[in-house]
Amino acid sequence: MKKRVFSGIQPSGILHIGNYLGAIRNWVSLIGDHDCIFCIVDMHAITVPYEPREMQARIFDTAVGYISCGVDPEKCTIFVQSDVPEHTELTWYFNTVIPMAYLERMTQFKDKAEQFHENINMGLLDYPVLQAADILIYKAELVPVGEDQAQHLELARDIARKFNNLYGRTFPEPTTHLGAGARILGLDGQAKMSKTMNNYIAITETPEQIWKKLSVAVTDPSRKRRTDRGNPEVCNIYSLHKLFSNEEQCSSVGEGCRTAGIGCIECKKILSEALASELAPIRERFEQLTNNRAEIYRTLDEGAKRCRKIAQATIREVKEKMGLLR
Repeated sequence: MKKRVFSGIQPSGILHIGNYLGAIRNWVSLIGDHDCIFCIVDMHAITVPYEPREMQARIFDTAVGYISCGVDPEKCTIFVQSDVPEHTELTWYFNTVIPMAYLERMTQFKDKAEQFHENINMGLLDYPVLQAADILIYKAELVPVGEDQAQHLELARDIARKFNNLYGRTFPEPTTHLGAGARILGLDGQAKMSKTMNNYIAITETPEQIWKKLSVAVTDPSRKRRTDRGNPEVCNIYSLHKLFSNEEQCSSVGEGCRTAGIGCIECKKILSEALASELAPIRERFEQLTNNRAEIYRTLDEGAKRCRKIAQATIREVKEKMGLLR
């Protein structure tokens, strides 16, 4: 049987190239050889302040983004997390087996607590337990995620191990699958690409919009003048070249940077053209799908129906082993 894969992204609206490189291109490479389940994790998204009136539009745009980037619903399952309430039920059962100290040491919790210090809710602390439930309720063996989620995956393995030790073999210990673009920095060259930091390029940007953002992006700080030689390996723009440009372009840009043969503006223009070329069919597909709302919602409903069936079977097994099944 094919190994089951699970992963998901929070619904922030239209996806950016960080989502595309760090997650979705990786997902697409797994479809066909694996039983893939991809989720829009809206229950995770409500752990930080948000506008409720915008949530459904954000979910819709995320679903359209998945499919536009090559996540074929005919070959995998796409659904919305809150449409399968068994996720939260399993989270509670897992809460009874994982020590609180494990959650308090999570790096992402500390970061979020600092960022949203006026709203340090229980959901922020329990976030990785819900994430473990997302994965384990489908008994997924492979989880394609970014490097920033590696600690959460380790916790999911801990939870699976502890539950199995207490109640008998039930869950596999999932392994992490990192893609080529596992960690994508934003255009500031410092923080992870995100809409919150406004350091992103959306998958639907036009060539003009892409160039406008790239033209002011941070490059090698040692190149203060056009004649200065640089080090492409410390330049965030060059890291994007490796992911979007062909081998010949990367080699030419790298050599040009090291010898001051080309300037940063020329380097950015080459990347801008490569980016625009790859994103063009995605943007066109996005526009087409946006006009077919019924088809998108049908895909999500069918995905949730399949996932509920799997999740309900897991919950029944869990309750039986925990002595909760009449």
